[in-house]
Amino acid sequence: MSPTPQQPVTVCYDGSCPLCRREIGFYRRAENSAEVEWLDVSTNAPPEGLTREQAMARFHVRKANGEWVSGAAANIALWHNLRGWRTLGKIASVPPMPWMLEIAYRAFLPVRPALQWMARRMEKWN
Repeated sequence: MSPTPQQPVTVCYDGSCPLCRREIGFYRRAENSAEVEWLDVSTNAPPEGLTREQAMARFHVRKANGEWVSGAAANIALWHNLRGWRTLGKIASVPPMPWMLEIAYRAFLPVRPALQWMARRMEKWN
């Protein structure tokens, strides 16, 4: 029996967010980042299984096995797939780290709009 082919890891991010663009820029510098499908959901329709509202509200990653994860779990899944980030992914996977990172992620979400506003103003000055 042959193994089922794996689909590429897909990262759905808000490209209209300066903070998100900067974070994705760091990840795209990884040596093997071309193996990841990067999808800006601010200008493209999200893949099947994810609504635009979901995609814009939280960071989402579709793992190679097809499972969708979001928030801190999405970051951890991405880190596991990028050279130079895998050690962080392993550390972040050890309990209680995923839980703690998710709490931090949820605390960040309400302040994200204000940070986006400030980042946009700073982009205009540069």
